[in-house]
Amino acid sequence: MRPISLLPILSCFLPSFAADSKPLLPCTIYQPTTNAYYDISPIAVQPLVDHKKAHKDDRTESWHARGYDIGTNFTLNFCAPVIETIEEAVGIKEDLLKNISAFYEWKGKKYSIGQTSTELVFRGRELSLNYTNGSPCDSPSTHDRRKLKHDDDDDDDDDEDDKKKKGDKKKADEDEDDDRKSHKSKSAKGDDNIRRKSTLISLACDQNLPLGKAHISFIGSSPDQCTYFFRAKTMAACGGVKEPPTGLGAGGVFFVIFLIFLAVYVLGGIAYQRTVQHQRGWRQLPNYNVWASIFSVLRDIIIILTSSCSRLLPRRQGYNQLPSGRGRGSRADDENRLIDQLDEEWDD
Repeated sequence: MRPISLLPILSCFLPSFAADSKPLLPCTIYQPTTNAYYDISPIAVQPLVDHKKAHKDDRTESWHARGYDIGTNFTLNFCAPVIETIEEAVGIKEDLLKNISAFYEWKGKKYSIGQTSTELVFRGRELSLNYTNGSPCDSPSTHDRRKLKHDDDDDDDDDEDDKKKKGDKKKADEDEDDDRKSHKSKSAKGDDNIRRKSTLISLACDQNLPLGKAHISFIGSSPDQCTYFFRAKTMAACGGVKEPPTGLGAGGVFFVIFLIFLAVYVLGGIAYQRTVQHQRGWRQLPNYNVWASIFSVLRDIIIILTSSCSRLLPRRQGYNQLPSGRGRGSRADDENRLIDQLDEEWDD
């Protein structure tokens, strides 16, 4: 006899552990080595609906990180645009303003440091999120002049140096404004070769924080201030072994369990009644006598209900039916009176 292979049957119940073959939701990823499931969406700040009131746990603004020594603070979101309204950003087209996920403000102007991205990346054991296509980066000459300007702020030697520094600051500010204008003109022409600012966020596990909370720190930037590095600690970056939601609620799970139990009860009972009790026909069903008596009781109840309802239905009245108000005795008197009348007419 050829043995039956159980692999096709087991494959219906055992999940596939190939992370690459599993469909991923936005802002989710499987760890390549441990196959742990990561979902960063709990810390993504979403704008409140107009008619919805904010609860005490709802965030009404995006996440913030202090820049400390660089003189500005940062505003960013995870896998979603910032919820603040940005009417204008340096070097960003109007139709892309709503997709900015990180920005900072400098001298009254907003600079984007990345457009929205929902793709998480694992580099070894480090989970990261990268935003690109921000505002145009400063040219090397402008960056050197800005660095010179900051260095000059710390030097106060004598009056002659102060005058020289003021002149250098003014010149640097003018050159920086000219550089911004050139970037703006290039972006208006659609030059794709412009180097643009980007953001790299390293996500670390912190089980002490509640789910949906995060602590964000600014790590630093590249020497040309074109790439900015952040570290976000959150419980959402701890990962887990559970599969993502399959769409079945509590009712769906209960229904599936009920179907499995019913199938085992019916098939197992039939096998027992047929092989052990040698029953045939309907008597192969488990607890046949119990189910037959229940069916008989239900049938009697239905008959009683239908007969009771039929009495309430209007009946069709025939010619021979007398009014319901008169009894059987009055009907006999009428018949006798009619016979006597006919006899009298016949005698006449």
